[in-house]
Amino acid sequence: MALALAMSGCSSSHNNSFTPSGATPATTGSTAASGCPTAPVSVVVSVDQWGEVVSELGGSCTEVKTVLASSSVDPHDYEPSPADAAKFPGAKLVVVNGAGYDVWASKLATSSAANADVVSAAEVTKTPDGANPHLWYLPSAVTAVADTVTAELSRIDPPAAEYFGQCRAQFTAVIAPYVNLIGKIKAEAAGKSYAATETVFDYQAQALGLVNKTPLGYQRASANESDPSPADIDAFRAMLTGRHVDVLIYNTQTQGSIPEQIRSVAEQAGVPIVNVTETVPPGQASFESWQYSQLVVLGKALGVGV
Repeated sequence: MALALAMSGCSSSHNNSFTPSGATPATTGSTAASGCPTAPVSVVVSVDQWGEVVSELGGSCTEVKTVLASSSVDPHDYEPSPADAAKFPGAKLVVVNGAGYDVWASKLATSSAANADVVSAAEVTKTPDGANPHLWYLPSAVTAVADTVTAELSRIDPPAAEYFGQCRAQFTAVIAPYVNLIGKIKAEAAGKSYAATETVFDYQAQALGLVNKTPLGYQRASANESDPSPADIDAFRAMLTGRHVDVLIYNTQTQGSIPEQIRSVAEQAGVPIVNVTETVPPGQASFESWQYSQLVVLGKALGVGV
């Protein structure tokens, strides 16, 4: 009964209704938003990876403004515009990634929304600056952020606490296929190996029990956003040519000739390539559909029946 109420009353403002090709249909927050007992809470989210999640958690009881919702913009080096800054005044809640990923958003929250509560994915997961900041690929971080955002919204707007609790229950339901698929891949493919052109997918790969065989020098260069040495590139090429890795994880939003060269070597060697993105790509209707569809491709590449 509680879940049925949640499904009818909670909805992402993005109208999620996507089912990945070849995947088991997953319930999403696509039903008409209704039943909010109070005026919407103003929320600002730094990036769309978390904006999608927060929109589902808040439903019609929130008005969510996401600053960066473009796959063509690098959040690491982003310089906010006056229009971006104008989104912050009046916000009751600000959600950021942290870990050095979106420092500009934390600064804007301090200067333009001083009275707002701030939820940082890095803080709730105890991830320090300098560590891998791609926390939306860490399943436990998704759960921790969802719990914290729900708690903060309920504290900010007590009359809507029951509504937010229903939305949180719905979110658990809609990400269940994603969570279950992680478990299935881990059970059937743990110990298999991958290499990656970037560190963006590493948290997810670790959760799946995969072994990272990306050459260490290349890993360090990628994490520091610098060019790998010729020796690092040669080591990567040799590993792929020798088929010493099960899959190559390739970030399609990466720019530059080196990742393209690595991909080309993998193609020539017959190493399966799994495309991932750092941000929610065009055509994806929700966080869970984006993540699920990528996992389906990865599972098939690893020989998992999905």
